[in-house]
Amino acid sequence: MKIALFGQYYQNNTHTIIEKVVAYLMQRNCTLCFFKEFSETLQENGLKIDSYTTFETYEDLKNNFDFLISVGGDGTILRAATWVRNLDIPIIGINAGRLGFLATVQEENIEMLLTHVFDKNFTLSKRTLVSLETSPGNKDIEEINFALNEISISRKDTTSMITIETTINGEYLNSYWADGLVISTPTGSTGYSLSCGGPLLMPTATSFVITPIAPHNLTARPLVIPDDVEIKLKVSGREEQYLVSLDSRITSVTNETILTIKKSNFTISLVEFPQEGFFKTIRKKLLWGEDKRN
Repeated sequence: MKIALFGQYYQNNTHTIIEKVVAYLMQRNCTLCFFKEFSETLQENGLKIDSYTTFETYEDLKNNFDFLISVGGDGTILRAATWVRNLDIPIIGINAGRLGFLATVQEENIEMLLTHVFDKNFTLSKRTLVSLETSPGNKDIEEINFALNEISISRKDTTSMITIETTINGEYLNSYWADGLVISTPTGSTGYSLSCGGPLLMPTATSFVITPIAPHNLTARPLVIPDDVEIKLKVSGREEQYLVSLDSRITSVTNETILTIKKSNFTISLVEFPQEGFFKTIRKKLLWGEDKRN
């Protein structure tokens, strides 16, 4: 089995996690390949992994990898998705961060859950992505123009609100007067959209959520829409530019640019284990049932 290991940061428990993962996979005679920048960071912090190969481009991942293990938090998985893209390499998320709606494998369960991988006791959760095109084009968006969680629009260099004219399949919906707007996938419904008052969606839902950020009109509520529609946005405001983010990747866009948002033509596969399903995760992370009356 050929496995890629991806990470971004060195945290307090990263050393122990990597040691456990490498030791277990070596016992299973796997071929390991580290993300080059992550490998260098690990070696700077005393981990002896210089004997393993590395990858540093999207092209390098085309060499028949069976899985990619992401070591970090949910943000690391979002970044890993930009490397996997349409290669259909399943991602296993080991949580070295805090909350972890996506990175659900905890340090104490690493060996047990990796055993499930080899025993094929897992499911693949196919996650819908949302894509973005701009008119006129934007070079910062063109290469990696998709997001696993959400695309968000927000004001840039001003405290004034922006106006976001929104149409769905060519039909006018609303002009949101707000600090911004979030277009969320089901996966992203537990992220920025949730923080702005949006609903939770099951990962298998065939829907997107449009969630305004601090709207001036308090009747502008989050809206669940089918994921097979085309959303067009045009932003106007006092400043010449506003911000567009695709998950954690942010760029500036000029006013009056047309943003076209729709479902991507590929999915990202996340490995899910019976012990760490969606319902258990949200109960645990959102503290549902902590009231002793339950």
